[in-house]
Amino acid sequence: MRHGDSVKKLSKTYSHRKSLLRNLSTALFKYESIITTVIKAKVLRSFAEKLITKAKKGDLHSIRLISRDIKDKKVIKKLIENIAPRYKNRNGGYTRIYRLGYRKDGSEMAIIELVEEALNTNESK
Repeated sequence: MRHGDSVKKLSKTYSHRKSLLRNLSTALFKYESIITTVIKAKVLRSFAEKLITKAKKGDLHSIRLISRDIKDKKVIKKLIENIAPRYKNRNGGYTRIYRLGYRKDGSEMAIIELVEEALNTNESK
């Protein structure tokens, strides 16, 4: 029985689930918005928000912890230098999930995206 077990298994083994979340979070930070199923988006939300919280610290230990899960160095650099500073005054809630509807096979689809847009320094006022 799984009483009190809050881990969504997604019908996958531990290693497959970890790999899936790593790939989805890399794509989320690279493109800042991705389309996936609702269940995967909900599981990805907590995984990605923990990585953003680590990136907000910006120290060497945090960078090493992030690099365990994200292997693409360009994405790590973007996460630390561009994405994390957007959320310096926010205590969580970095992502948003929009439901899109159902796929032909019956899976409910969703868009998961980062909440705040990139800061434009060339805006005219």
